[in-house]
Amino acid sequence: MNEYEESRRSFLTKLGMTIGAGVVAGEKLSAKVLNSKAEFPLTSDQQKLMDRYENWMDEFIPVIKDFRANPNDSVAQKRIAELSEEAESWQKELTGFMEDENFARYYMTATERMTKEIY
Repeated sequence: MNEYEESRRSFLTKLGMTIGAGVVAGEKLSAKVLNSKAEFPLTSDQQKLMDRYENWMDEFIPVIKDFRANPNDSVAQKRIAELSEEAESWQKELTGFMEDENFARYYMTATERMTKEIY
């Protein structure tokens, strides 16, 4: 496992989830979750966190791509650290919401987009 993979796994573990090594082949997901939001009804607070998370992913994905292309990119390294700190600030709220099955499914669907775009 390379340094990027170790950092990524560690970061995702901190967010309270584990991403499997295999990624299911399929169409690339769009910038927002493709599943109908009605499929995973969320509370207002849960939706606010998911909107924040999806916006965060929109910033995180290109930085990770830059880092993967050039692991010595100090700008990408700094931005990854900043984005990781930002994510840690809402980890407690995320962990609490993960107890709700609808939220957890929505979250995993959103995270799948990030995984597919990074690979």
